[in-house]
Amino acid sequence: MIKKRSVDIAGHKTSVSLEAPFWDALTAIAKRRNMSINQLIIEIDKDRVGNLSSALRVYVLREAQATINQAATA
Repeated sequence: MIKKRSVDIAGHKTSVSLEAPFWDALTAIAKRRNMSINQLIIEIDKDRVGNLSSALRVYVLREAQATINQAATA
């Protein structure tokens, strides 16, 4: 299921549509980093190429890959 959320980036409100598992993953990543989900999205937005929803999905994928790689080398 797609969930739409409003976020504030550089003083501008924008809406982002993502599947629920991506929102869950972003929330977990933000908690691990002791930041709000909005702060995490702002960080991701700074380096993004393409649209924000895609950038967020790719970010979650890369975080998952990093975790898998760490577990494989441990």
